[in-house]
Amino acid sequence: MLQLIFWLSLIGSAFSYFLYPLILSVIPARRSTSTINTTNTALPRVSLIVTAHNEESRIREKIQNCLTLNYPDLEILIASDASSDSTDQIVNEYHEQGVRLARADVRKGKEYAQLQAITQATGDILVFSDVATSIPEDAIGRMVRYFEDTAVGAVSSEDRFISRDGSIVGEGAYVRYEMWLRGLESKKAGLVGLSGSFFAARRSVCDDWDILSPSDFNTALNCARCGLVAVTAADVLGYYKDVADAGKEYQRKVRTIIRGLTALSRHLEVLNPSTFGLFSFQVFGHKLMRWAVPWFQVLLLASSLLLAGKGGFYTLVLAAQAVFYGLALSGHISPRLRAYAPVKIPYFFIQVNLAVAHAFVSFLSGKRMTVWAPSQR
Repeated sequence: MLQLIFWLSLIGSAFSYFLYPLILSVIPARRSTSTINTTNTALPRVSLIVTAHNEESRIREKIQNCLTLNYPDLEILIASDASSDSTDQIVNEYHEQGVRLARADVRKGKEYAQLQAITQATGDILVFSDVATSIPEDAIGRMVRYFEDTAVGAVSSEDRFISRDGSIVGEGAYVRYEMWLRGLESKKAGLVGLSGSFFAARRSVCDDWDILSPSDFNTALNCARCGLVAVTAADVLGYYKDVADAGKEYQRKVRTIIRGLTALSRHLEVLNPSTFGLFSFQVFGHKLMRWAVPWFQVLLLASSLLLAGKGGFYTLVLAAQAVFYGLALSGHISPRLRAYAPVKIPYFFIQVNLAVAHAFVSFLSGKRMTVWAPSQR
């Protein structure tokens, strides 16, 4: 029985990060029944929806970024989540330049604020962004081209995470891995989650807007419901800086995971392969099994300790865990060591899984995250 627990926990710890991508890589890429229309030169109207809550210090910079975007038929709406500072007044200063305010009078969270803008938007394509993300001048045009394929329901940008001195920080390797995995999922049944800071969707995909689920997951789910796919766009980038207060980054992760758990608990039907096919497996592999990693890690360490000395492989696995956790601990003790990849990656991995465990316990205790506060970057 102990050996069974060891092997299940070993496989469970490795599944989401290693085995799941390996399985996906051998599954044939999806075959679209539609073709990209290269003869239609008419560009669709696009509504750019920027969500903000108490962003008086950054909203001007974001609006200026939006106004420099090179797209001929662009509508700009700022979805204010009942901001109590001067955010709304600043937005109204740009009314003559075509920037419109869509205010939620009651603060119910990011998705509720987005819904206020969706009901006012006139675009065929809705692009969602946040204040912290800088959008390149040609990004909207690049993003829209993906919708020439009628099988595509949503398009996600790819994240570029930049530290304040311009260098890659600990999360950089993780973000690069996530972007690679999105590219793999994009070729199969589509993404199971988009970049929440910058993505686009067909208007029809946004008709069923669940204000209690993160829009990046709910949009991907709505695509699957409509028989469409959400894809990643490697040539569409969103740039954002690291969080100003690094101590708050952990809490941001906890909030994000609680929101993800809430979304999945509200839409358990997505795990039914008879309805959603390969998309169900991708949600299982990318979401559910990743949230289970910290618990598999605990079981693996415990079973390895109990099996040590009963076989060379068990001892080797225990030694590997000791080295891995030792490197992570050294990164916790000495921030200077985190500049080195052998320490940086284990440290960040442990931080992520501690946040997952924290979020899972909080979720089971009844905590939910519908009201959102933007991270200060």
